[in-house]
Amino acid sequence: MGRITILRDFIGIIKDKASQSKAALLSDPKTLSLYLALLRATTHDPFTPPDPRHLATLLASGHTSRATVSTAIEILMDRLQTTRDASVAIKCLITVHHIIKRGSFILQDQLSVYPFNGGRNYLKLSNFRDNTTLLTWELSYWVRWYALYLENLLQTSRVLGFFLSSASSSVDKNEEEEEKVSSLINSQLLKEINSLGNLIEQISRMPNSLHTNGNILVDEVLGMVGEDYLASANEVSIRVSEFKERLSCLSVFESVELGFALKRLEDCKERLSALGQMRNVLVETVWGSISEMKDQVGNNELYGGEGRLMVMESSKNKVSESSRYGERVLKLGDSVDFFSGRFSKLQY
Repeated sequence: MGRITILRDFIGIIKDKASQSKAALLSDPKTLSLYLALLRATTHDPFTPPDPRHLATLLASGHTSRATVSTAIEILMDRLQTTRDASVAIKCLITVHHIIKRGSFILQDQLSVYPFNGGRNYLKLSNFRDNTTLLTWELSYWVRWYALYLENLLQTSRVLGFFLSSASSSVDKNEEEEEKVSSLINSQLLKEINSLGNLIEQISRMPNSLHTNGNILVDEVLGMVGEDYLASANEVSIRVSEFKERLSCLSVFESVELGFALKRLEDCKERLSALGQMRNVLVETVWGSISEMKDQVGNNELYGGEGRLMVMESSKNKVSESSRYGERVLKLGDSVDFFSGRFSKLQY
């Protein structure tokens, strides 16, 4: 096994040198620096993360023309989708993650619409496998999981209207975000909390393989995903607080959907708590508010608030032509007004 690993590392070095030489000979001079920066950031070495200098060169392309940025994204995606090496693939994904977190608007925009003829980012790595060594086999699990996670992150960012955990969406904007959330209709608010739930659920499914423990590439991934987790927990907290204000004026169907969303989030808690790197005092507070809100929603589903309970009681006392429907259907005349802490809404 040791000889195989040494041979693989040697072949990887040769491949890296050959790729850079080929790029120097064949690439467009205008994009050569980008191409070389990408190749140097995504080497075959499984124990070296992308060099910050080369990442900085790639990120700097975001301040040039849209055509140059488009080329940079195409080069990155081509490298990602054609490689069969787990180290190269995971470094490409780390580079994608850096673009989401630190890239300029135009760089993030071009990434979010790749492929340009499809309008949605498919990283196409669900079947990725590198069987060369035991380490690369286990890194392949991380490649598949990380690609799906980044697709979820991009999708959630589309739903929220900003890139989660990016430099442009700092904690200083919390007040502005709370104001925006308070203006959303219930269906959009439910869509956002469900999307955040999808993202947190994907985080909870991260691999826990023995041979990658302490691997510097995996540690790099864990650090970046951990920052996203804190950011997503904060966004969930804002939306849970907003739903607390609206609880009395949610319809039965909205209460049920919210209950399912909160239950799904709570189910992730145990899986995430088993991962020491995902523990945080602030996050534990968020989990507490989710659990409390879930219980309140459960009561809301049963009783619908005091007003809705009175309507149901009134309905039961009326004689209907069909006993099957008389206790379930509210007549128009039984409509009542509901009020939340922010606004009023008619329920019937």
